[in-house]
Amino acid sequence: MAAANATVANTTSPKWWISILLNALLFLTLSLISSASAQTTFMVRNRCRFTIWVGTQPGAGQAILENGGFVLTRGQSYSMSAPVGWSGRFWGRTDCKFDSTGHGSCATGDCGGSLQCKGAGGNPPATLVEITLGKLDYYDVSLVDGFNVPVSICPSGGSGNCGSPSCTNNVNRLCPSALRVQNNGKVVGCKSACLAFGSPEFCCTGSYGSADRCTPSTYAQMFKTACPSAYSYAFDDRTSIYTCSGARSYTVSFCH
Repeated sequence: MAAANATVANTTSPKWWISILLNALLFLTLSLISSASAQTTFMVRNRCRFTIWVGTQPGAGQAILENGGFVLTRGQSYSMSAPVGWSGRFWGRTDCKFDSTGHGSCATGDCGGSLQCKGAGGNPPATLVEITLGKLDYYDVSLVDGFNVPVSICPSGGSGNCGSPSCTNNVNRLCPSALRVQNNGKVVGCKSACLAFGSPEFCCTGSYGSADRCTPSTYAQMFKTACPSAYSYAFDDRTSIYTCSGARSYTVSFCH
């Protein structure tokens, strides 16, 4: 009986419970560190001479980062984290006016007249940064929805291709008259041919819905010449999609 009583006394001693508590705290700390390290950081920078209202839209079922939108004045940066497996897009909105409740409109990239897009996409034309995170990240800069502001995306760390696609030229200055979007007499956007004309050969739909049938139009070639590493039309995968494994962060920069 004495031996049994001694065993009970040891398991109920304060030192035993302190040991259990410390182990539990250590496990929780390591879990939090592991979770944080698995996240990917996005640093968004505004290098333009004007204010950018950033829009973010997640893929289906994904988290909405920063409630879908925020403002960056000239020279400002903003950092956010995305969970494992996140996919979505970023774009810049221009010439926006919002009231104190966050309602208003933008000349380009507008998302339903709200400062925070809350999962909605931007009205084209808008230059897009698209990314899907995973064991291998896939990302690109796309002009398939047209152009409004220069943008680039650059990974930090990682291995593989890990290039930095961009569209740093101001395509608005090169935009053919049939594709121009103007605001107060100034060209603020350049539509894609699909948006401007809506025909299957420009949109790669219907009988043109395959890579061998849908070839780049003269308008898509104009985009490609201006921004060689960006998507110029729907089937421009070969020279426009980038991959990177294990990148810790990505920097999205508007203008340069």
